[in-house]
Amino acid sequence: MGFEHIPVLLKPTIESLNINPDGIYVDGTAGGGGHSEAIAKRLSNNATLISIDRDPDAIAAAGERLKKYPCSKIVRNVFSNIKTVLEELHIDKVDGILLDIGVSSHQLDTPERGFSFHHDAPLDMRMSQDGISAEDIVNELSEDDLKRILFEYGDEKFAPSIAKNIVKYRQNKRIQTTGELAEIISSSVPAFAKRDGHPARKTFQAIRIKVNNELGELERAIDECFDCLKPDGVLSIITFHSLEDRMVKNKFKAYTVGCTCPKDFPVCVCGKKPSGRVIKPVTADKDELLINPRSRSAKLRSIIKLI
Repeated sequence: MGFEHIPVLLKPTIESLNINPDGIYVDGTAGGGGHSEAIAKRLSNNATLISIDRDPDAIAAAGERLKKYPCSKIVRNVFSNIKTVLEELHIDKVDGILLDIGVSSHQLDTPERGFSFHHDAPLDMRMSQDGISAEDIVNELSEDDLKRILFEYGDEKFAPSIAKNIVKYRQNKRIQTTGELAEIISSSVPAFAKRDGHPARKTFQAIRIKVNNELGELERAIDECFDCLKPDGVLSIITFHSLEDRMVKNKFKAYTVGCTCPKDFPVCVCGKKPSGRVIKPVTADKDELLINPRSRSAKLRSIIKLI
């Protein structure tokens, strides 16, 4: 199956980067290469575009899509390792960085990747296709740990009953497929909870976030990426749920804070100045929502580095 992924918020994202045709840019989540290609089209042969992804399928797809652009470099890694990637390419600072956080359409729509509750497939969910899988998580974590993950990462109010039934089920048989897990979840929630979408949605989100350490990677990456920007460089991040968006919002806000002296000080003695300026966040308009319903939860936040 080809790596199909419709890049969300494409136009406002490219506009936010304020692309310099001879600049250096990083797409930290290459996916199928949609955002990367839109950037590459605006760059000269003297510019540099580094497209990073941890998913080998994405690397193959982006490499094929971007091979006609001399400015393009493809790197398999996690975006939180951006400093290491740049050091290996002998690059110090860049003009712009884009992160499109979360699961791709390809990952959701490829049954054997195990991300979706709509298909009965091996319980995997690994973006990198290596390391600890969703099967390992649901079969090996304690009931308390499962409950905590479902509540913290999925805001799942039925986490106690779901975690209890997961542990009960695996006492007789290892949970190996998405279908098994979805059925356990469905049997753990009351009927009224099934009226508002599939009852497995929040649990699958929570387990996926845990498997891929998505929040940990994002928290580290924001600071690493911001530090890698030149003055006037732009960091743009697309998020898809409140946990990610809140983290980006708070991190960006911290960069805009100047003097931290007590209010009763007559003059500033800390000398701290704002290091960033936030751009107004953007969500999908009605035209994009018609073309790509998955963009409904997307939010773009951008910040310009001042110093």
